[in-house]
Amino acid sequence: MKMMFYTKKLTLPLILLFGFLLDGRAQTIQQITQGVKGSIQGLDIQVEFYSPTIVRVLKIPMGVSYEKKSLVIIKSPEKIILNVDQSGDYIKLASSKIQVEINSLTGGINFYDSVGTLLLKDKDYGTQFSPIDDGGTESFTVREGFLLDKDEAIYGVGQIMDNRFNRRNSSHHMQNENMFTYSPYFLSVKGYGVYWDNYSISKFNDNPQELSFESTGHCADYYFMYGKNADGVIAQVRDLTGKAPMLPLWAYGFFQSKERYHTQEENLNVLKKYRDLQVPIDVMIQDWRYWPEYHKSDSAWNAQTFDAERFPDPKKWVDEIHGLNAKLLIVTWPGFGPKTSQRQELDSKKMIINFDTWPPNSGARPYDVYNPAARDIYWRYLDKGIFSYIGNDGWWLDSTEPDHINKKESDYKLPTHLGSYGSVKNAYSLMHNSGIATHQRAQNSNKRVVILTRSGFIGQQRYGSNTWSGDVVSSWDMLEKQIPAALNFTLMGIPNWNSDIGGFFAGRWNNGGGAKHPEYQELYVRWMQFGAFSPMMRSHGTDIPREIWNFGERGSWCFDAQEKAINLRYSLLPYIYSTSWNVARNDGTFMRPLIMDFVADKSTHHIGNQYMFGKSILVAPVTKHEAKTWPVYLPQGIEWYNFWTNERFKGGQTVTTPAPADIIPLYIKAGSIIPFGPKVQYSTEKKWDNLEIRIYAGADGEFVLYEDEFDNYNYEKGQFSEIAFSWSDSSQILTIGERNGSYPGMLSRRKFTVSLPSGATKIVTYNGRELTVKLK
Repeated sequence: MKMMFYTKKLTLPLILLFGFLLDGRAQTIQQITQGVKGSIQGLDIQVEFYSPTIVRVLKIPMGVSYEKKSLVIIKSPEKIILNVDQSGDYIKLASSKIQVEINSLTGGINFYDSVGTLLLKDKDYGTQFSPIDDGGTESFTVREGFLLDKDEAIYGVGQIMDNRFNRRNSSHHMQNENMFTYSPYFLSVKGYGVYWDNYSISKFNDNPQELSFESTGHCADYYFMYGKNADGVIAQVRDLTGKAPMLPLWAYGFFQSKERYHTQEENLNVLKKYRDLQVPIDVMIQDWRYWPEYHKSDSAWNAQTFDAERFPDPKKWVDEIHGLNAKLLIVTWPGFGPKTSQRQELDSKKMIINFDTWPPNSGARPYDVYNPAARDIYWRYLDKGIFSYIGNDGWWLDSTEPDHINKKESDYKLPTHLGSYGSVKNAYSLMHNSGIATHQRAQNSNKRVVILTRSGFIGQQRYGSNTWSGDVVSSWDMLEKQIPAALNFTLMGIPNWNSDIGGFFAGRWNNGGGAKHPEYQELYVRWMQFGAFSPMMRSHGTDIPREIWNFGERGSWCFDAQEKAINLRYSLLPYIYSTSWNVARNDGTFMRPLIMDFVADKSTHHIGNQYMFGKSILVAPVTKHEAKTWPVYLPQGIEWYNFWTNERFKGGQTVTTPAPADIIPLYIKAGSIIPFGPKVQYSTEKKWDNLEIRIYAGADGEFVLYEDEFDNYNYEKGQFSEIAFSWSDSSQILTIGERNGSYPGMLSRRKFTVSLPSGATKIVTYNGRELTVKLK
């Protein structure tokens, strides 16, 4: 449907009044600087442009005084040229990119692109406010309804373990818990997104009649974002809610963890054995209960100090980890046991939310993360007891939903600094991450913030957070569910995601050999292959130890298959790190559903078990036991190369791909330029002074190789370099552009080994000046 608008350019800040007779009463719509406001159907409505492609719609019951302060939105409205026109009962607003039509009788709002193509309808009479008592505060159940096209695919909503990709005709109780991470947001295949700015336990429902959000709050407040495509919408999300910063290079290496290493010596010896075996690793993780356990109880849960017997010299422990060229992440929780100093201080200042959190029978309770003073207290103890003391490199923020045991309905009415717990629950992880990230960043700019966290919310990407999928069971079914869950999560604009390689709960496999159980070995290897093409590659779980040697010795198939996946990950570090720059600089995405790059191919609209890793590599993880081949759909409009064989295929077909246990199906898009790094034991062991540059001919292509100091925030000051590679398929010439930028320690001279799938190879010397390479 197209609708052409009459436009009348108004010079701002001219105030324009439109008078209407509604139900026998004169109503006024008033122009404001970036939009209009007025009263319709008993609601005060404000429609405000934040940019030419972003519109905020705010609705509050008439007579209710409420000033909204967002926890998520950090953008202020831009000054733009806005055309406003009245035509009968309609007020029409138009920027250079989108048009908005408001029905002054019904309150319905229609969104169009610049040429009048209908994108979305905010329903006539579609906003409802039902008064409720929210823990002693007058509030509302707020409901907003939208109309979508019948066959319009949508994505987002959250990380949901239901093995679905397209979110049409689904209903969800949006309550962030272990394994289920929601944000009230959806992205349409038509190239727009909607974010409902509410943090309460909510409902999402889509059926043939409407799509709706229902929440607790004082206003209906949403943002319409038009990006033309998924990349564009994600760019709008990050414009509104914050950019994703660069993580250090080591954060893209291999992480080893378990539940748990009992002593500092056990943790350190694992790292030493990896080094002895020469299997690459960058990060060790320390899980819970490194703190004192008085009388073997959890009364000192999360004390953020070290048990003197099991961790007698934590500073030496971390220094030894660093001496082995590795890093340490250490866990901290939002709840505190009753014998901790933190709990006693927070209790005295009424900064505890009084419900039971993990672990059972401990008396632990979560702090009021919504109170900035409580976040300050939390960091003060964390910094003194851990960060400034041992010099760890990052954080594992577990249970950031947080865990809630011995639940009572009245718990959700408990007070927090910002209202009832239920009214703000879903933002708990966002606020917890913000407190730690902002404090660390203010204190130390030499270490980029790295956070592994179990929950998430839109906006959390700005804190260097990587959300993992929670305590998932170790099964083929659950491995399969990880993929669409991850893709919908990343379509919310949060680029960093991972899962426990092998699944967390693996006890079912102990009957039959544990780590030597043949089927579990196969499942673990398949999960590790998937992990190699996730933003973080991290082995973790309980019941069965996950270190590589537990599965066999080098030369056994399972050991060798794991080592193969880890080595492949490390060889791709130049590609991955450059992709991370695209994420930070250009609002890119690591795990790209096929709809991001091939939306014109309607076959991709429902494919949630494949994705592009960066712009070049199509990944199709194997998720079935004893699979020897795997069906892979190759999107139309481009040719593809089997990564392992270099066999070339046309797009627009499903290919039966050989997939022995040590092979994950990978296809490279024609026109891709992929840099491969040296064989290393850790991410920074060797300089990138002789990268292999693989050109996958068949189409023109471009790639930007990004480098900096691999840690610290000097890149924000312009201390980085970019080298642009451009491939002309018709002339078979690669142009390596003049280097842009510099940073301390930059290579002034290097070699590139340029190759084609045909086997043609040339080695060139590059000193920062443009050069061309002719390949045959």
